[in-house]
Amino acid sequence: MASESSPSFWDHLDELRTVLVRSLIVWAVCFVVLFALKKALFTIPFAPATSDFISYRLMCRLSEWLHWPSLCPEAMNVSFINVELAAQFIVHMQAAFWGGLVLASPYIVYKLYGFVLPALYDRERRYLGSVLVSAILLFVCGILLNYFVIFPFTFRFLGTYQVYEGVVNQISLPSYIGAILSMSLIMGLLFEIPILAYFLARIGVVTADMLRRYRRHAIVIIVILAAVITPTGDAFTLMLVSVPIWLLYELSVWIVKRNQ
Repeated sequence: MASESSPSFWDHLDELRTVLVRSLIVWAVCFVVLFALKKALFTIPFAPATSDFISYRLMCRLSEWLHWPSLCPEAMNVSFINVELAAQFIVHMQAAFWGGLVLASPYIVYKLYGFVLPALYDRERRYLGSVLVSAILLFVCGILLNYFVIFPFTFRFLGTYQVYEGVVNQISLPSYIGAILSMSLIMGLLFEIPILAYFLARIGVVTADMLRRYRRHAIVIIVILAAVITPTGDAFTLMLVSVPIWLLYELSVWIVKRNQ
């Protein structure tokens, strides 16, 4: 009787197929909607390329408050070009593809979580739910930090940098979109350090004492990493990037200590 009432392997496989198909349908709908809203879709990634971007305006207000005029970014004029026949259409497809995935990700994660939930114990359910929510929030924080701080100032530096006055910068469309997408992904993954530390602590690879012992080394690596990510040479921008990553390290120490 027990074997008749319990779902078989094929039942689970059929349920997984249903979850994947529904997730793909939601993803496709989000893709179509974003593809149709072309102007709104590209307003977001191109906002950091304008002089009135919110981060630049906040920096100017901060410079007035601190009486530090050099903090206020100067107006910039960067032009974009397209030299390939199908590049704009391909970029449009890519932006709608990844944007659709972002919009559909809450539904996809929810359905996958509901699929694996019956196979878990109560304690595992609580841990998985907490870890999953934390991982999503940290990933979003990494993307927001890149969008409002790291990418705008990196773009300002590299987009206006000239080795000779006669060489004019004209940024290609695929280069710009590829840069903002790749940097967002890198920062999102970088913000998953506490989650990685949690799993390493659970299997006994790292300890809180180990992380405290190498704190100074970690700070040096963080500063070097921040300098590579933001090649502006501005100490203030370097601090804006270094401090959040250092706080992630301290959060990892606290998480490892609690899970030893």
